[in-house]
Amino acid sequence: MASPKEAAPLRVAQVSFFSDPQGRSPQALLEAWPTLSDVARAAHAAGAEVMVVQAHAHGAQLQADGVRYEFARPGPELLEGIARFAPEVLHVHGLGFHAELAALARHLPHVPILLQDHADHPPRPWRWLTWRRGLAPAAGFAFCARAQADEFRRAHLLRASQRVYQIPESTSRFRPGDQAPARTVTGLAGEPCVLWVGHLDRNKDPLTVLSGFADFAADEPGAQLWCYFATDPLRREIDQALERHPHLRGRVHLCGRAPHALIERAMHAADLFVLGSHREGSGYSLIEALACGLPAAVTDIPSFRALLGEAGALWRPGDAAGCAAALREVAGRPRAAARAAARAQFERELSGPAIGAKLCAAYRDLRRDAMLAGSP
Repeated sequence: MASPKEAAPLRVAQVSFFSDPQGRSPQALLEAWPTLSDVARAAHAAGAEVMVVQAHAHGAQLQADGVRYEFARPGPELLEGIARFAPEVLHVHGLGFHAELAALARHLPHVPILLQDHADHPPRPWRWLTWRRGLAPAAGFAFCARAQADEFRRAHLLRASQRVYQIPESTSRFRPGDQAPARTVTGLAGEPCVLWVGHLDRNKDPLTVLSGFADFAADEPGAQLWCYFATDPLRREIDQALERHPHLRGRVHLCGRAPHALIERAMHAADLFVLGSHREGSGYSLIEALACGLPAAVTDIPSFRALLGEAGALWRPGDAAGCAAALREVAGRPRAAARAAARAQFERELSGPAIGAKLCAAYRDLRRDAMLAGSP
C-alpha cells in the first residue's frame, strides 16, 4: 500500500536555465517556446503539481492551465523561488548547466534531479572529468531514445546508479486535417506529395534526400517534393544538384520559411514526410508530422527510431538508394491506413497524455528512490 506521501500529487519544479538571447517578455517567451508549457501541462494533467522556473532578466509570475510559472534572475533569486515551492522532484532542462546544477543540488540537497537531454553532445575526452563531476548531482536522465545515453556511458559520464528514461522532449499541438482544402490553401500538389521541414544544412543532409528523391521520382512521374526551411547554408549546392537532375525541374520546390500554422496545413496536404538527419536530439518536425497523421521516411538514428515506431520506414543516413527505397515503401502503403497508423503512434507515444504519464512515472521512481535512501 502506498504511503500518504506517495499517494499525494507530486510537487515538481521544471527548471530551465536557458537565457533567451532576444530578451523577450515572459508571455512572449511562453509563446515562442511552446515546449516549456507543453511539457508542464502534460505533467500536470497526469497528476503532478508543477511549477516552471525559467531564468529571466526580469522577475514575473504567471498562472495558466493549472501550472505556475516563475521567471527569476539567475542565481540566488531563482534558487529561492524553487525552494519556496518545496518540490519533491526537480526536472532540469539541458545537460550542460553544470555550475547551476551544482548550486541547485547544494540548495536542495535531498531533492532528486531529473536531467532532460536537449540535443546535448558528449564533450571531447579532455573534458570528460569536468562533465562527470557536472552531471553527478542527477538521479536520472531523460533522453528521446534510451540508446542516446550509450555515448555518455562509453565516456563514463553516467553512473550505473543513475536511472535513464526514454521520454520525448516535447509533444505537438498539431492535429490531422483534410487534405483537399489544405492543398488549396498551401498550393502543395503531387502524386505523391512529399514534404521536407528542416534546415538545409549538413546534418539534415538535403543533398542525399534530393538524390534519393530523384531516384524515386524516376518511377513516380507525379511525385513532387516541397521543402520548408529557416536556414539554407547548402543552397548553392542544392541548386547545382537540381541542375544535374533536369527531370526534377518544377518538381522540387524550395519554399523557405513559413508560419507555424502553415506548416501544419502543409502536413495535412502532403502524403509523406522525409528527413535525412545524421543526428537529432529528438525531431520536432517529425513529431509534428505524426501528430498530423503523416507517415514518414526518415533516417535510422536513435531518436527517429523511437519517435517513428511502425508509422513509416527508416533508411541509413547518407544512403540515397536507401532513401529512395524508403520513399517507395511508404508511398506504397494504403493512404488511409498509413495516416491512421501515424496518428496512432503519436497518441500512444508522443501526445500530451503519453508524455505526462512517462514523466510522472519517472518522477515517482526518483521520489521513491530518494525516500528509500533517506530511510533509516
